[in-house]
Amino acid sequence: MDIQYKADLNRHLTFQVPAESTHFVQVESDEELKEALKFSKEEKLKILLLGGGSNILFINNYEGLVIKIASRGIEVISDDGRKVAVAVEAGEIWHDFVLRALDEGWGGVENLALIPGCVGATPMQNIGAYGVEIKDVMIWLEAISTESGKLRRFSLEECALSYRESIFKREEKGKWVIVRVAYSLDRKSPLNTNYGAIEGELKNIPQQDRTHRDVANAVIKIRSSKLPDPKVIGNAGSFFKNPIVSSEDFENIQAKTPGIPNYPQSDGRVKLAAGWLIDQAGWKGHDRGTHGVHDMQALVLVNKGGATGKEIWQLANDVRDSVENRFGIKLETEVNQIT
Repeated sequence: MDIQYKADLNRHLTFQVPAESTHFVQVESDEELKEALKFSKEEKLKILLLGGGSNILFINNYEGLVIKIASRGIEVISDDGRKVAVAVEAGEIWHDFVLRALDEGWGGVENLALIPGCVGATPMQNIGAYGVEIKDVMIWLEAISTESGKLRRFSLEECALSYRESIFKREEKGKWVIVRVAYSLDRKSPLNTNYGAIEGELKNIPQQDRTHRDVANAVIKIRSSKLPDPKVIGNAGSFFKNPIVSSEDFENIQAKTPGIPNYPQSDGRVKLAAGWLIDQAGWKGHDRGTHGVHDMQALVLVNKGGATGKEIWQLANDVRDSVENRFGIKLETEVNQIT
């Protein structure tokens, strides 16, 4: 096990902010992970898990052991000719797995193309886009206890996935390291093109001729037009969650803001578009020199070069306060902060 001391984390983070950890290790197997967890106990170190580094903002340096999950592997565990179950190691790049699924003819994850990060993070906050969420395709996951080092399999039900939530962000937070995730994919799964933007991209392809890859290509084109490439400009994708409010609160908000985009939920609540709220509050394209709000997507905060995590976090708080003052809605962050 190669422990690094006073490690520079910048190259592991899509926000590209300066950050350092007192200890750092990269693990590629369950056994290496268990060894790292044992080391953290012996040295009495806090631990922080790092995958693709795409959903995290370091506001300060980290006093403890950063464990980068770098395991690789995709295993077919069952295949009946139509449906296939695959177990994917947590360190696999999510978009690479989507492309592999398309190459193999496995449908179900095409709407989730180009989402940054690694497979291990997908159930953590139940990633979703364009009408599809991980809970729609996940079967189970395996995780190692940070306390005992033992491996446990969690069923989909036990993970309690909901909008950007799971037990691993709530009651089991910090207690487990996800090491692999199993998905159920379908060679003949129906195409989900309900979102207008996707339908618009596919309008020249007859419905009967459309494929899972066509949907993925549409999603990739849409996301690329709206979201900045973190290799070009530092960012962590959507910084804020879309707020979900009660029907009563929505009626009050709608009375003050006619025409506000809204998406009724099955439980009677209403989801609102955080990007629209931020845009209406005047933040889209906001520039603070080294950082700002993306000019194509108000949900995205960007590091244009030289910004610190503290500066970006201050901008996030300013945006959040502004939206709350105008609409009475307190936005929650989707990006994790290391303080």
